[in-house]
Amino acid sequence: MTADSQGDVAAPEFEFPFEDSRRLTGANLYFDRPGVVLETRGARPPAQALARWRTNIAGARELLQWSQQDDVVVREHASGASLAFVAPLDCLYAATEINEWAWAEVVGPVPQDALPPHAPGHAAYWDRDDALRTLHALARAEARSDLLGLIEQARAQGVPAYSDDEALSLGEGATSRTWSLDDLPSGDEVPWQDLRTIPKAVVTGSNGKTTSVRLLAAMARAQGWNTAHSSTDGLYVGGECIDGGDYSGPVGARTLLRRTDVEAAILETARGGLLRRGLTPQGARVALVTNISPDHFGEYGIHNLDDLAQVKLTVARSLAEDGLLVLNADDELLVRHSAALPQRIGWFALDESHPRLRAHREQGGATCGVRDGRLRLHYDGRDHDLGEVAAMPLTLGGRVAYNLANLAGAALAAAALGVAPERIAQVLARFGAAPGDNPGRLQRWSYGDSEVYLDYAHNPDGLGKLLEVAARPGHRLGLLLGQAGNRKDRDIRELAAVAAGFRPDRVVLKDMEGYLRGRAEGEVAGILRDELLRHGLPKDALEVCLQEVEAATRLLRWAGPGDVLVLPIHNSQAREAVVVLLDRLQLGQWRPGRPLTGEVEMME
Repeated sequence: MTADSQGDVAAPEFEFPFEDSRRLTGANLYFDRPGVVLETRGARPPAQALARWRTNIAGARELLQWSQQDDVVVREHASGASLAFVAPLDCLYAATEINEWAWAEVVGPVPQDALPPHAPGHAAYWDRDDALRTLHALARAEARSDLLGLIEQARAQGVPAYSDDEALSLGEGATSRTWSLDDLPSGDEVPWQDLRTIPKAVVTGSNGKTTSVRLLAAMARAQGWNTAHSSTDGLYVGGECIDGGDYSGPVGARTLLRRTDVEAAILETARGGLLRRGLTPQGARVALVTNISPDHFGEYGIHNLDDLAQVKLTVARSLAEDGLLVLNADDELLVRHSAALPQRIGWFALDESHPRLRAHREQGGATCGVRDGRLRLHYDGRDHDLGEVAAMPLTLGGRVAYNLANLAGAALAAAALGVAPERIAQVLARFGAAPGDNPGRLQRWSYGDSEVYLDYAHNPDGLGKLLEVAARPGHRLGLLLGQAGNRKDRDIRELAAVAAGFRPDRVVLKDMEGYLRGRAEGEVAGILRDELLRHGLPKDALEVCLQEVEAATRLLRWAGPGDVLVLPIHNSQAREAVVVLLDRLQLGQWRPGRPLTGEVEMME
């Protein structure tokens, strides 16, 4: 009980019983079909509460005549529990209401006036009889037997089907057809003989996803396919951007797979999309997991590396029966979790003689790694020399180990996709030489004996590897540093600790524009600054400038001859502006220590 400013006794405060309730429109962390999941609030629920929830779900499903198979999942974790169950694809909105009611009924009825203005659902304050009658009506109103019938026919024909709130598509790319849900055909009207799958790859991991996607897309184009790819930077067809923004989730995948000019697709699949909606692609030839490192802990019940590995490995459920799951043998987590996977696996590593790769080849498996300075692919029982590692532009003369891992993973995935080894080698020999090949990822500019690196490094592991490449003994180091607001304070401090370990001479602290995610302006920069000071960096080495382009410009003004600047830029518009700035400085033969030109000053 609390009192208001007038001294009156206020109504008791009520804590809404769940944090999130959402549809899972494809295979997901919990099962290989669509369904729904609810995230409880607070500590782990007692066993009695979970049993009551299961009983409520069973009762509602029985009333609706939904399947009662063993497809109800309770995933307990440090911040509560994820409560999930399989539901018909055409009734997912009603299924979220069922889940919300089933849990609210366990924890006690929620008064209507206690509901937050934007609380998910509205079933929480119904009594049991009213709830079941209303939920039954909601499900019947949402049901689309015509939609499910077409999807079942597609499955029988071996044709992929993709639906959303507006449309159904059958087949993929150049062999696809799309209909509005308001104008669905009968099964007899569908040209089944013309509808097929296209070669496609699904890519995930903590670091290296976008670089790997771009590499794979370039290799698929070299094979002669008009290739589409999606990433955190946008949607691309034939190497040209058709829409900017973060498309590393289901919307991006569906958009590209429905384009009738697309012959192959490379689809970046980020952690957020996997947890929020599940997988979109079906029957992929290959799924690639680059690595697992700490990031995004605390969201959707993911609290440690084992949790994160399970999320990333969800992409295995996108594979065709004969598809290949490509994993990093240098990542102990992936090696450990692979033991429970039924899919066919291919392994890559920095060293071709890695014991797991060697044993895998002996059993007829596919591998890729480095031997005697050359990248070696073993696929379908044959060995292929893909070229000298030091001559591949992405490795910067062989110095960048993490890009070498990206090259090995992409090469093995491309082989599984159907790209000829000679085409793979051609792309490896040139990719990264042109600035447009891999924008925003380890881009480098030289100004006399000074260097500037621009990258997307967004977590401690990525930043540490970037600084290992860039830092030069005896040269001053300048760093731009920021973090997304949805990271926990401890994760933000860990990023600062990694930076402090390289003893930068200047750090400009910034906000990540568009990524505040509930934090106040400058709040993340303050946490970073406190941690850098705690690690012994002097106050006069630190500066706060929240706007990314201005922050980068301040580092350029600070720089002197021989300095190294490292600029992790995350907002795409800011990144484009900084790239233009750096290009103009290079064309004008600017050198650190000189004033910036008036033309450059106008861009701030």
